[in-house]
Amino acid sequence: MREHPHVELLRKLYADLTKIGDYAADDIIYHVAERDLQADVSILHGKKKVTEREHLLAKATSGTLVADIDWIGANEHFGTVMGVFRAKAPDAAESNFAMPFCGLWRFGVDGRITHHWQNAYDPEALIRFMAGADQLVDYGGE
Repeated sequence: MREHPHVELLRKLYADLTKIGDYAADDIIYHVAERDLQADVSILHGKKKVTEREHLLAKATSGTLVADIDWIGANEHFGTVMGVFRAKAPDAAESNFAMPFCGLWRFGVDGRITHHWQNAYDPEALIRFMAGADQLVDYGGE
């Protein structure tokens, strides 16, 4: 059985999350992992804000953020990716952050990403790890 094309799209995306704009609809809606802990930090609207978020995550980890993928499943409408994010703090010699995640994606009729629900196993630990990157606190509005 052949994989759905959205599986390959998600595989490429997780290889470099800063490229999300290449796959996103202009009006993408992105639900951040911290949404249940910080009411003012819950949803990003639009390709520009979502792309900025991924670039800030990469910058906050000095480009060390990688996704070790355990499983990807997708059909015409939805995709799910499970794995572990790993990164180093700016002064760390080796990976000192590992967070299981599950990303849920929704695709529009044109195959572009219209929604993303970011789910971290421990959002509080994610917030603590990223605390040094002040720019991540302000996700911006519309």
